[in-house]
Amino acid sequence: MQFRQKALSKLQSPEELDLPVRFARPQGRLVLAVTVVVMAAAAYWAFTGTVSSKLSASGILTRAEGSYVLQTPVAGQVTGVLAEEGQLLAAGAPLLNVRTEQGERPVRVVTGGRLTTLVAKVGSVVATGADVATVERVRDPEDPLVAVLYVPGGSGSAVAVGSPVDLSLQSVPQQRFGMLRGRVTAVGRAPLTRAQIGGFLADGGLAEQFSRHGSPVAVVVRLDRSASTPSGYRWSSADGPPYAVDSRTPVTGAIHLAAQRPVDWLLP
Repeated sequence: MQFRQKALSKLQSPEELDLPVRFARPQGRLVLAVTVVVMAAAAYWAFTGTVSSKLSASGILTRAEGSYVLQTPVAGQVTGVLAEEGQLLAAGAPLLNVRTEQGERPVRVVTGGRLTTLVAKVGSVVATGADVATVERVRDPEDPLVAVLYVPGGSGSAVAVGSPVDLSLQSVPQQRFGMLRGRVTAVGRAPLTRAQIGGFLADGGLAEQFSRHGSPVAVVVRLDRSASTPSGYRWSSADGPPYAVDSRTPVTGAIHLAAQRPVDWLLP
C-alpha cells in the first residue's frame, strides 16, 4: 500500500515535465524502417508480381497420326511372316500368308507405316478378325516424334498452345542426361473416352492407364529439334543420351502454365 501511494504521488508531481520524451531507441527505429520497406515490397509484388506453376501429366512418345491394330480378314494357319518388327511397310504390303480352305491368302497392311508389334507367328491359327499386328502410321522414318500427354479433363483449359514442356523419359536416366524439351502444339477440345485413346494408340492397356482417373484431354507436344545431339532433339543437358529415343516410350511431362497474379484485387 505504501508503494502504491509513492507511485501515485510521483505521477502527480510536476517535476521533469520539461524533459523530452524518448519514443523509441535507435535500434527500434531501424527495425521499424526495415519493416516498412518489407511491407512496401510485399504490397508492390502483390499488385504487379506473378506466380508460375506447372501441370504434371503422363503420356507417350508416338507419331502424330497414331497407330492402328491390324486384324486378319481370313481364318486359317499362318504359313509365312513377310516382315519384321521395326520395318517400314507401304500401304497394301503383304504381312502374312494364311492357309485357308480356299488356298493360301495374304494378309496386307491397310495403311503404310512402321510395324511395331507382330502377334501372329508361323504355325499359329488365327480366326477372322483376330489381332495380328500393330502398325504405327508413318510415311517417313525420319518424321519427328511427338509426345501426347493426357491431362485431367478439368485442367485442360489451363494449358495454352506454345507453353514450354519438360519431358522425363522412362528409358533415359534424368539425373545423367536431363529432360527432353518441347512445346504444346495442340490441346484437345473435349475429354477422351477409353475407346478413343485405345483407338489412337492401338493399345487397350495404355488406354486404361491414361483414363484411370476419368476422361482426360490430349495435349500434343512438339519436341524441339537439335542437330548437335545424338537423338536429334534438344535436352536440358548439353548432349542428352548418346542414342536415339523410340516411339512408344512412356513419358512424364511438366507443362509450364501461364504466369498468374498472386492476388486478385477488387476495387469499389
